[in-house]
Amino acid sequence: MPQNVLTTITEGIARIVLNRPESYNALDGALMDEFVESVTRLAVDDSVRAVIITGAGKAFCSGGDLKYMHQESPDAPGDVTYRLAATFHKAIIEIRRMSKPVIAAINGPAAGAGMSIALACDFRVMAQSAIFRQAFSTWGLSMDGSGTFSLPRLVGLARALEIVAFDEPIPATKALEWGMVTRVVDDAHVVDEAEAMARTLAARSLHAFGQAKRLMTDSFNTPLEVQLERERASVSACANHSDGREGIRAFVEKRRPVFPDNRQ
Repeated sequence: MPQNVLTTITEGIARIVLNRPESYNALDGALMDEFVESVTRLAVDDSVRAVIITGAGKAFCSGGDLKYMHQESPDAPGDVTYRLAATFHKAIIEIRRMSKPVIAAINGPAAGAGMSIALACDFRVMAQSAIFRQAFSTWGLSMDGSGTFSLPRLVGLARALEIVAFDEPIPATKALEWGMVTRVVDDAHVVDEAEAMARTLAARSLHAFGQAKRLMTDSFNTPLEVQLERERASVSACANHSDGREGIRAFVEKRRPVFPDNRQ
């Protein structure tokens, strides 16, 4: 039986490939379950220092499989959607909370929940020919997969509402201009670029990155005084961590630090 999600680990770099190319990697129940299992497993795997998410075939991910939802419950598709979202959101939480950098290699269209997955990642490398589509509102739905969390933080509230209201395709150049992606590259090099970024990030301190990622994710609804106290606790914890001690020693000794320890 074909796997809906392919997961490999090479030299500390994990690659998750959404693998339903015949449906442009649409998210049905089986793919959702495998995606959550893969992300959860990699989040706690100490051999993994960076994660790349991409799609098989011509698309990154076309979003939730609406045909599947209709077939499962034609009179009450919201019941199926509710269960799928509960599963799907476990993966989003793991992506946002793991200390390892997560890179979306957007090899083709990323629509609906596929766009939400990409935006939930820490970094996004987008193929020149790829597009984003919000998609939800066209079919009478609201966003899930943390889309309403990520999108306004990346592009601002007014533009996020515009994207939702009009649901026009967003080409790679515009996505880069609007701050939705980190880099745009030729189609043939999107995964290679993501892997190059992953190797660079994997050589850095995962502990320090994880602390900064968590602080930034939580910062938007945190009062300044509380955020400053969290920063104080975090930077002192980093300094006492083996990575921090190595970084300080390397600075004093005028050399590049080596961070072998990827504990949380």
